[in-house]
Amino acid sequence: MTRSDPAPARRYTGRVALITAAASGIGRGAALRLAREGATVVVWDRDQTLLDDLGGEARAEGLAIDPVSVDMMQSAAIAAAVQALIAQHGRIDVLVNNIGGSLHTAFRFLEQSEEDWDRVMAVNVTACVQTTRAVLPHMMAAGYGRIVNLGSKAGRFGSLFAGANYVASKGAMQAFTLQIAQEFGPHGITCNTLCPGAILTPRVESLLSQRKTPEERAQMLDGIPVGRHGTPEDIGAAVAFLAAEEAGFVNGATLDINGGQSMSI
Repeated sequence: MTRSDPAPARRYTGRVALITAAASGIGRGAALRLAREGATVVVWDRDQTLLDDLGGEARAEGLAIDPVSVDMMQSAAIAAAVQALIAQHGRIDVLVNNIGGSLHTAFRFLEQSEEDWDRVMAVNVTACVQTTRAVLPHMMAAGYGRIVNLGSKAGRFGSLFAGANYVASKGAMQAFTLQIAQEFGPHGITCNTLCPGAILTPRVESLLSQRKTPEERAQMLDGIPVGRHGTPEDIGAAVAFLAAEEAGFVNGATLDINGGQSMSI
């Protein structure tokens, strides 16, 4: 029996979403999913080649995806890009803080330098905080917003291939979610965290191939009860739920998406 994709709902007609670092991988999957459900999706990334490729795919499907080159390591660039988004589209209903990664820094804690910590924290935490700070006033003015932060299985249960800096940064994003949810829920804004396991994007595939033997990778797969690794489409489906108007009573939640590899009560 083959799995078929249902016709997408149109929950996002008239909505504007911003997804960061989304020209490839998980972010791209989320951008395509929201656009197929009717959203206008602004995608930030600094890889112009990947942005152009996503733009071409969007045009071929007739999707409203606006690829924008932004260096999110510059706080002024983030603020300017949010203002440009508002000037062009007039609103921002959804923010998906997708930017992040281990940056292939050393796995072993004592092999990580101060620079390794600073770089990973800047990408995984600071850039998301700065983007959220720039977006929130516009959501507050509208009395509506959905913020989805990308955490990680690593931030909840530790990691077998990404180091302590990555684990700590993703744990910080989960804590950040809780405070934003509490503080801005009264303004009609929800904030939730998605915590994926190892989603087989090209970057994760590269990291696994460097740090795990074929036998170790087979053991990892055996430890996933559903019998497969995750895909960007799996994460896109979860984003589409948490970012929808109908999820208005889901606030401060953490959703594990790892096929049952790690569970908690």
